[in-house]
Amino acid sequence: MNEINDSNIHTRYLDGLNLNPLLRATTSLATAMTEAHAVFMAIPSHNFRSVFEQAAPLIPRGAPIISMTKGLEATTQKRMTEVIKEYCPDHPVGVLTGPNLAREILEGKAAASVLALDDASADWLQPALNVGLFRVYRNDDVVGCELGGVLKNIIALAVGLGDGLGAGDNTRAALITRGLAEVTRLGTALGGRAETFAGLAGMGDMIATCTSPQSRNRHVGIRLAEGKTVQEITDAMNMVAEGVKSAPTVVSLANRHDIEVPICSEIHRILEGKADATRVYRGLIRVVAGTESEPG
Repeated sequence: MNEINDSNIHTRYLDGLNLNPLLRATTSLATAMTEAHAVFMAIPSHNFRSVFEQAAPLIPRGAPIISMTKGLEATTQKRMTEVIKEYCPDHPVGVLTGPNLAREILEGKAAASVLALDDASADWLQPALNVGLFRVYRNDDVVGCELGGVLKNIIALAVGLGDGLGAGDNTRAALITRGLAEVTRLGTALGGRAETFAGLAGMGDMIATCTSPQSRNRHVGIRLAEGKTVQEITDAMNMVAEGVKSAPTVVSLANRHDIEVPICSEIHRILEGKADATRVYRGLIRVVAGTESEPG
């Protein structure tokens, strides 16, 4: 916290980059919430509820609450916006999502995001978020946008596994494309709109997460290919790879809705230690290269 406020840097996560001097860090929720016009929650899914439960009574009346967390709550299988609504039912609630790698945004490189908020407060919030080459688009499909950010993480684990095993560009493209079909099937079954998954919150976010060296979930897949255990990989990381934590919940939801998610299911088996990564990946490629018709 001190280095953010005193030097405008954060060496643990964004070493070598300068933060906006107007940014102020605090460990006090009361200080952070005082006179807030909008609240953005970027807490890992496994800690989201415990933090938000403390923050909720402090949020000014009517302030929109925006989740930036791309995960699901394991114990309840709820999305973060659903958790927020439990405590703040009278507030506008939405998500900010898309292909948003933090380092590139801070470097001033062009990026696009999606604000999913079915409320009039989006009229002033969207332009307030447009800064430099960071452009924000609007969407009223909160469920679809939120699920796009969650589901693509598991596909990125599979792509990273393939990259670590030396798969080629064709294989990567096939995994991403079939992964998008898988994400769309489950996402629409859970209440999202199909077209949402073809946009920034779906395909856009998936491309970035599946191909960037900065992607935490892709990184986990690569390390799995090297024979590392999930515990060894996560212990060595500074940040959370949400796909690792979301995979069991996603597979459970798919089973409940009778939706086939072969990529997610196989990755879940690997993460649970129930299957060898290399052997499962070979089987997965046979599934991806199968005879299923396009589209879907």
